[in-house]
Amino acid sequence: MSMELSIFDVIGPVMIGPSSSHTAGAARLARAARLIAGEGVCSVRFGLHGSFAKTGRGHGTDRALLAGVLGLSEHDERIVEAVSLARAAGLEWEFVPEELEGMHENSVRMTFSMADGTSREVIGSSIGGGQIRIARIDGFETDFDARAVTLLVQQYDRPGVIRDITRVLAQNGVNIAVMKLSRRARGDLACTVIETDSPVSEAAVREIAALENVIRAQVIDLGEEA
Repeated sequence: MSMELSIFDVIGPVMIGPSSSHTAGAARLARAARLIAGEGVCSVRFGLHGSFAKTGRGHGTDRALLAGVLGLSEHDERIVEAVSLARAAGLEWEFVPEELEGMHENSVRMTFSMADGTSREVIGSSIGGGQIRIARIDGFETDFDARAVTLLVQQYDRPGVIRDITRVLAQNGVNIAVMKLSRRARGDLACTVIETDSPVSEAAVREIAALENVIRAQVIDLGEEA
């Protein structure tokens, strides 16, 4: 039996400590979630599960999550100042313990309240070594790690929608690495997650967002791997 290991797996990421899972991973997870939520976030509720709830404060998980929501990377020394930075930004927040059935010990439900009265929900986990999994977005199963450029599309479950999305990507020279689709029910709302081998241009995203039966399209690109 053979096992492939990268140098990252051996020594872990460059990060602000004290813990890769409770600090670096938490910051990266919250940064991805904020990109998913988009602009106009007024407040965020963190539902902390498992080890995040039990030992997170001692490991700085609360500050790391706040820092990520503010857009700070896991490498940013300002993570330790996250509380004062969040107050200065006018962000309201709340941390509560929560049971998330079937989730990794280091998991959190982030519920974002937006200025327009809407809300968005992201559930994810920090799985060790600064790496993350985004498990659900607004109730849809997503399961991606945000290491690759990821296109998220919310749409109506209608014939031809996936064909049109992939056509736009092909016309823009974007190769699909992984694609997953989750739907609430046949013919109802659906969410498509597409991990790509190269960046997706803003023009391509706008073209996809304008397609018939597409509700929202956005790209999640954290810039560099954890």
